[in-house]
Amino acid sequence: MAQVKMQTARTTLMEPDAAAEDLLSQLGVGTPRLVTMFASRERDQQALNRAVRQRLPAETRLIGATTAGELDNTGIHEGSVVMSALFGDFEVGLGLGNGLSLDAISAGAAAIKRACEDLGVRQQDLDPRRYVGLVIDDGFRYKKEELLLGILEKCQTLVLVGGGASDANRDPAKQSAMVHVDGEVATDAVLVALFRTSAPWAALRSHWYVPTGEKITITKVDESHTRALEIDGHPAAKRYAEILGVDVSELEFGTPHGFAVRPTALRVGREYFIRAAWSPQEDGSILFANLLEEGTELELMKLGDMAGMTRSFFTEEVPRRVQNPQAALLFHCGGRMWYASATNTTQQLAETLRAAPTAAGMNVHFEIYSGFHINTTLTALVFGAN
Repeated sequence: MAQVKMQTARTTLMEPDAAAEDLLSQLGVGTPRLVTMFASRERDQQALNRAVRQRLPAETRLIGATTAGELDNTGIHEGSVVMSALFGDFEVGLGLGNGLSLDAISAGAAAIKRACEDLGVRQQDLDPRRYVGLVIDDGFRYKKEELLLGILEKCQTLVLVGGGASDANRDPAKQSAMVHVDGEVATDAVLVALFRTSAPWAALRSHWYVPTGEKITITKVDESHTRALEIDGHPAAKRYAEILGVDVSELEFGTPHGFAVRPTALRVGREYFIRAAWSPQEDGSILFANLLEEGTELELMKLGDMAGMTRSFFTEEVPRRVQNPQAALLFHCGGRMWYASATNTTQQLAETLRAAPTAAGMNVHFEIYSGFHINTTLTALVFGAN
């Protein structure tokens, strides 16, 4: 039998050595193959990494990231550290790519190259049935689409899942993010954890929207390809406000009547990948969370039962896709939290995590799924037993 199992721990202690002792004492005995650490940003990440690394067996690998909130089966937390220990029939190779801001494609390529070297496998030999890549980037560099090109350049069929390291601070001038790879802590970087296993696994994603059949066309974009200047041939923000029946001032993502109520999605086969509008700009354009191309047709979605659809994901889709699910690494969009907070549904959303397999995760700054940069989504890497 091949299987992957998880144990989790959480602490609110701030002093690094005390936090590390608390976490590892909760995990108990045994030598995990991989430990994940999702830590609130205000902590001293270097000291926390050092304290944890010193207490782990030498053969145990360590990855982690700063968060905008930490997840486990008891709920969604703030100001804590959530740790998971993964045991079982898998091997993992780790790679870190630096300099996202300067050359994100090269950073992605370097991260996957190092992870493959760590496992002793060539990139072009990655069998998508036995290998899966977990990707965590510095979300505030906004380079997901470029770094994914680098990761997938020599292995286009490799399945990827993950999200952006984040920060609970909502002030863009003060936000920063860091990732952990063994004893190294870095910003402006991307990590790849490459798993090789014969245990059941799946990369999954869940959002709380349903398609409407109504479409819009991005008819004009700016030079950065991040702002829609026109939608359907009309000023972008005005056109979107007309569709929603609200004033332009109400469009901001996370507000009760704005973009989060009816986001846009890119249809790929039968899948709908949420690629949402984010913020109206003073010049009448709209900043999107993803890169845009003129002529792109996007489908408008509508809000479903937020907590109900998330609970069904854990109770129905996960067991359908993964035999005997035992362990889940979760990457939960920070935008989902903004909207849940604005609509007073945070507690209902947090309670759905009780229905998940043993889980650890974080609120992220945008998500990665199957080579796409998406948003307003929960992405997950789930392992089971056969």
